[in-house]
Amino acid sequence: MERAMGEFKRIGVRDMWKNESAEFTPWLAQEENIVKLGEALGIELEVEKVEAAVGPYSADILAKDTGTDTYVVIENQLGKTDHDHLGKAITYGSVLHASAVVWIATTFTEEHQRAIDWLNEFTTDDLGFYGVRVELWQIDNSLPAVRFDVISRPAAIKKGDAGGRTSELTETRQLQLDFWTAFRDALVESEVVPTAHTPRPQYWFDINLGRSGIHISCTANTYDGKIGVRVYISNKIADKALPQLEAQREQIEEEIGRSLEWNPNEEARDKIIVTHYDADLQDRSRWDEYISWLVDMTAKFRRAFMPRVKKLSL
Repeated sequence: MERAMGEFKRIGVRDMWKNESAEFTPWLAQEENIVKLGEALGIELEVEKVEAAVGPYSADILAKDTGTDTYVVIENQLGKTDHDHLGKAITYGSVLHASAVVWIATTFTEEHQRAIDWLNEFTTDDLGFYGVRVELWQIDNSLPAVRFDVISRPAAIKKGDAGGRTSELTETRQLQLDFWTAFRDALVESEVVPTAHTPRPQYWFDINLGRSGIHISCTANTYDGKIGVRVYISNKIADKALPQLEAQREQIEEEIGRSLEWNPNEEARDKIIVTHYDADLQDRSRWDEYISWLVDMTAKFRRAFMPRVKKLSL
């Protein structure tokens, strides 16, 4: 039997947001929307300030990359890119000491896309530029859905990655980078997440849970012989979030299929909920086993925690 199918069509962003500064920027600054942008970029974003002062001017949004604790400047433009907004984005990034500059527009000219690529090629490794095309789509007469299409981004090894070139990495950091690269590929291939962050040579790999201040963090520690999956709750919301999740501990552990460690380090201001698996990362012949465990546990953590995290009263 032939089934009816809807028509997938693109609609103008001005149909949703008439005014860039009064409507689009406040919308983007909302928690659920800045998280969507972060997922597209592979960065966990948290808004610090809207209309952040830069001399007599103001940056649309100043955000924080919570994975590296560095600033991200976001410049919005509901139209075709122009030199004015490019200049503003660079200026705001320099004055606010940003590690990343995100330029959002509805249409990127070839010249401006090349300019972003050129900046990424020739600026230092602790600064990255992103070009993001914002689009609205709907099926038939459904509600519109936003899509952030990243048309330009920094090289794979960038900010905070020990200089950005694999030849400069220590043996341990190279091992971490290789492991997380393989994990990221398996995670995306398994469709546990639609997109994943850029791998970095560090002992953790973060995955969004749909709200700022709380995320999944996979860990691979070369010193204590363990890998792990944890829910990481920042100190800004820990006092409210952890008790609400602990109240559902029995159901959560039943859904995941194992007992978890809840707040193992009570003295820490940031809180975690974690489980571990013995692993010797030096033995690359067992990486498939370790990565399979991490992917499976990440999927279970997301299914158990994501709907609960979205309902948290903070």
